Amino acid sequence: MASQDLPPFRPRTPQFVQAPHPEWKYGTPVSATEEGKRWLEGIDEPDAFKEIDPATTAPRDLYNVMKSGVVPRPIAFVSTTSSDGVDNLAPFSFFNVATGAVAFSISEGERTKDTLANIKSERGFVVNLISEPWLVNAHAAAIPAPPGVSEWGFSGLTKVASKVVKAPRVKESAFAMECEFLHEYEVHDPRTGKLFYTHVLGEVKYIHVRRAVLNEKGAVDVQKYKPVARMGDISYGTIGDVYRMPAPSWEEVAPLLSEEMKMDQRKSA
Repeated sequence: MASQDLPPFRPRTPQFVQAPHPEWKYGTPVSATEEGKRWLEGIDEPDAFKEIDPATTAPRDLYNVMKSGVVPRPIAFVSTTSSDGVDNLAPFSFFNVATGAVAFSISEGERTKDTLANIKSERGFVVNLISEPWLVNAHAAAIPAPPGVSEWGFSGLTKVASKVVKAPRVKESAFAMECEFLHEYEVHDPRTGKLFYTHVLGEVKYIHVRRAVLNEKGAVDVQKYKPVARMGDISYGTIGDVYRMPAPSWEEVAPLLSEEMKMDQRKSA
């Protein structure tokens, strides 16, 4: 469907709602609800699942199915500076944090080479998290500009000097992490030896959080933060309904379970 045929974008504040199925009890199968029954329709058909073997799947096809299936994903909007002083911006959606560190993947390609080269030469970079009001600015940095061309000029975003790394951070970002390069891990196609992508691991050295997005406990408030997620193909998503589901302790749950429930009764077909 062409974009002009879609409803216009409507900015919205994430809303907290009740968690799904508040009446659910431990051991109750998915099929107990009408929604669950609809979800399970056809699941036992012989062709219900498409089987994908990475060893026999073209790298690009594997990439496309994984980026559409593993969603939503946060976006690392990475700012770097080259050894000769050219500042660079680029978004990467195979990204997450890991106990005081950040990790993201850079696909092999012309437009991603500046980021990796800058990180390896200067060691420092900034991961700027994207919020809804400036998504279009960040998306502009995905344009495959020639090597050495800075995306800052046409993104409309504002540079702010970082505290501990050479690369500037994005002023508009409500949550930015200055990072120091720790390690890279190259992933090659086992059949051809061609470089497919590079995992980058960086230690978080300094964090900038805009006070306006914090709650009374000092944590980031999703309703104020308005984070943006990457979906499949060329799609992005914003946060709609949000619900809290506290993690119960075994001591709380054990009295609610029968001895039969405590045993693994489900067997693979």
